[in-house]
Amino acid sequence: MQLLSLFSSPAIAPSLLRHYHGGHVVIRLALGGCTNRPFYRIVAAYNKRARDSKYIEQLGSYDPLPNIYNEKLVSFSYERIKYWIGCGAHPTKPVAKLLGLSGFFPLHPMTVTEAERRRKRAAHREEQAQAGEEQDVAKLQEV
Repeated sequence: MQLLSLFSSPAIAPSLLRHYHGGHVVIRLALGGCTNRPFYRIVAAYNKRARDSKYIEQLGSYDPLPNIYNEKLVSFSYERIKYWIGCGAHPTKPVAKLLGLSGFFPLHPMTVTEAERRRKRAAHREEQAQAGEEQDVAKLQEV
């Protein structure tokens, strides 16, 4: 009976509920950086919170713009990601894709399909470029 009166007390109830925001924990990208220069933190946060607001823990980072070596930099704390997934956290699709590319998860079938489509498009463009060059050479030889 005393326990019930503790929770119904107006002074204590807000302090007990202060840390619970509803929903579940997700592993997602939080946007940082400046205009035209995005940078993402990979964070564990409550799904009810705004994208860039307070998070529970930072688990890594992702720089989507290629550097001078044409590399997109990603860093993870695999132990902490494993811990949060064990606690029931759900990774969002972009984070799951990054984790799949790094080998933490199996590759999503669409990732493989997209890569095949890009290879075919690049090969088709090369064929068109070669055909265009051959036509230009033939026109020059006629003149």
